[in-house]
Amino acid sequence: MTNEIRRTVHNVSGGYDIAIAEAGEGFPLVFIHGSGPGASGVSNFRLNIAAFVDAGFRVLLPDLIGYGASSKPEGIDYTLQLFTDTLYEALNAHGVEKATLVGNSLGGGVAMQMALDHPEYIDRLVLMSPGCIEELDVYFAMPGMKKMISDFGSPEFTIEDQRRLVTNLVYDPKHVTDALVAERFEVARVQPKDVLARMRTPNLASRLGELKMPIVGFWGHNDEFLPASGAQRFLDACDDARFTIFNKVGHWVQVERADEFNRYTLEFLRG
Repeated sequence: MTNEIRRTVHNVSGGYDIAIAEAGEGFPLVFIHGSGPGASGVSNFRLNIAAFVDAGFRVLLPDLIGYGASSKPEGIDYTLQLFTDTLYEALNAHGVEKATLVGNSLGGGVAMQMALDHPEYIDRLVLMSPGCIEELDVYFAMPGMKKMISDFGSPEFTIEDQRRLVTNLVYDPKHVTDALVAERFEVARVQPKDVLARMRTPNLASRLGELKMPIVGFWGHNDEFLPASGAQRFLDACDDARFTIFNKVGHWVQVERADEFNRYTLEFLRG
């Protein structure tokens, strides 16, 4: 099985381009990245791609609107529905008829919204510190979120600002490599401030009970962006959900505990 990454761009409603990287063949797994300056599908899941390709899955790594190689419009609100609708349209254009969605942070919110809008399209959900289950003031009060908004909002966003932002995502800074910082900085330097300043996401907590597909989730106990207490919301509301919380892990479980994340997720998918 090849781990070679192929890239495609689809033009969707509104004239926006949505880029999708992919590797492997088999049942589709759509990895949906989170927000933050410089985020992209490949950079967020680089440590996970090979494990799932080798296990016989088709790994899809889209860049959400405003991120990566996708369109980055200015002067608009970046709503959860915009992220979800443009991604869903691009996946359909890409020939995906049913998939498991793997979402981190904002990507978790996108995965849930897509599952609510198109439940027949979703086989399973894999969520890592998913967003959109608290009111915005709860998220904005988190220390990591405050730092991200402050640094990215500065007039002269530098590569050192980028390094600080990525370091805030993890518990152990050993995971922040020069290559990762440089890769994300190349995206961040062309992103409009509206990507964060005009992001609008609802609280989906009251709708979690509508998610009838199997769900597995992961959270870092030391997450400074989204409170790990959110896992309890899924356990209380959903028919088929299980969550693992890792100590000494921040917002990026799939990076800091990549081997365990890959193994646990593959067991879930095969089960």
